[in-house]
Amino acid sequence: MKFVASIFVSAVSFSAVSAFAPSAGVYNRPTFTTSRSVASSTTLNMAALTQDELKKMVGYKSVDDYVKSGMVVGLGTGSTAYFAVERLGQLLESGELKDIVAIPTSIRTKEQAESLKIPLVTLDTHSKLDVAIDGADEVDPDLNLVKGGGGALLREKMVEVCADKFIVIVDESKICDGLGPGFPVPVEITPFCHEHTLRTVGDLPSCEGCKPVLRMGSSSNNSVDGDEIAVTDNGNYIVDLHFTEPIKDAPKMAQEIKNTVGVIDHGLFCGLTTAVIIAGKDGISVKEA
Repeated sequence: MKFVASIFVSAVSFSAVSAFAPSAGVYNRPTFTTSRSVASSTTLNMAALTQDELKKMVGYKSVDDYVKSGMVVGLGTGSTAYFAVERLGQLLESGELKDIVAIPTSIRTKEQAESLKIPLVTLDTHSKLDVAIDGADEVDPDLNLVKGGGGALLREKMVEVCADKFIVIVDESKICDGLGPGFPVPVEITPFCHEHTLRTVGDLPSCEGCKPVLRMGSSSNNSVDGDEIAVTDNGNYIVDLHFTEPIKDAPKMAQEIKNTVGVIDHGLFCGLTTAVIIAGKDGISVKEA
């Protein structure tokens, strides 16, 4: 894994807070410098950004840096991926990007893309993607991910495994030393005998110590916000695996869960990441696999 030098926002050329403030309505492309020596005022400006403003920075940068005219682009789902979709729509509207087609990973991303007049296709006609851009709920030192807090894990994985490059966009709160304790691992399962499947997954050797919880209410978050079982865009249920200790072997767990009858897929994305763009108080950094 390579660590690319941090990119800091130039205090002279760019005011981070004003450029990314939601009320501004317009994104002014910032000027970045690779210098590690930055004025203290720049760091303070970065520290003053809200989490949504940090998400907007990495979302916009991912499109600016990795999307070129003529590409097939995978569009992720979630609060960070939202800004990548937004930026793609802006650049298509301005004419800076042309001949783009995109594949959304959820109904809500599809609706956002349609509202921005982004041309959409599916894997049925375009099985090879140039790049996919999406957020993550956790990122470990090996760039393994936990995804699916928003309930779109199956469609996200189907699209992102088909991409030549998979670019992950996060704020620094998503970086962890080990997957598990910071965010539950979602598992999409069939409704048929779902309690049996929940128990079977929870009893897997690699899942030792986890507490499997059936997602209730909305499928788009793992908070209990309703009395009905959450249903995904695919008509399935989600079990969230809660851990108190870091997962010892994420790839092994991914394989064991996937091999369980009744499981459709899971939110462990291992060995798929090309690069992670991270926004934090010190600026934007990029980690490459």
